[in-house]
Amino acid sequence: MKQQDVAILLVVVFVAGVLTFFVSSKFITPSNSKLTAETVTPITTEFILPDAKNFNDQSINPTVRIEIAPNANPQPFVNETN
Repeated sequence: MKQQDVAILLVVVFVAGVLTFFVSSKFITPSNSKLTAETVTPITTEFILPDAKNFNDQSINPTVRIEIAPNANPQPFVNETN
């Protein structure tokens, strides 16, 4: 490409960019520029105890491991037909 071709190409790109900027600003305008945010309650040091009906000494502990039957096999999924 000659220098003249590069210069013409740059001018065309610049004009197209400026024209696109003004045309897009004509069609894309924010109708309401105010932004709203949800109100958040502040964190406090107050701790509310859970209901004693659900959390007491007689409640079931879901973190305890349940063993249905004794299993002495250390590799239960190994094929035993050797």
